[in-house]
Amino acid sequence: MPTIFSANRSSVLIDGEAIEGLQSLAFRVTTEREDIRAIGSAERIAVSFGLRSVQGEVVVRSASYKLDEHLKNQSTFQIVANLKKDEAADAPKRTLSFDECFVENKEFSVGAGGTVVSTYVFSATRVREE
Repeated sequence: MPTIFSANRSSVLIDGEAIEGLQSLAFRVTTEREDIRAIGSAERIAVSFGLRSVQGEVVVRSASYKLDEHLKNQSTFQIVANLKKDEAADAPKRTLSFDECFVENKEFSVGAGGTVVSTYVFSATRVREE
C-alpha cells in the first residue's frame, strides 16, 4: 500500500523559516551518463555515470521576499520539506533536504482571477531523503 503524504500537514522551510503562500514544490534529479560500447558490437557493455544535478521550482502566491533576496545577492540557502501523512505520532514521515541552493530565475504572472504567482527556479548541490 503506498504512503500518501498530505500537503496540509507538511511544511517547507527556507533556512528554518516557513514559506508563506507556498503553492507547490517540485524537483528533479538527473545524472549524466555515457554508454560504454564494445568494439565490434552494437550493444553497450557498461555505463559510466557523471555529474548529478538537482533542479527545482517553488511556486508562491504573490512573492517571497526571502527568495527575492537570495536571487538578488546570489546567496546560498537550504530548503527542508517535512512531509507527513497525518498528525499521529507513528504516522509515516519523510524529510527532503536541499543543500546549497541558489535561485537561478524568477517568473511572475497575474492570473485571470487577479491572483499573483511567483515561480522561483533553483538548483541544489544535493537532495537528501530521510
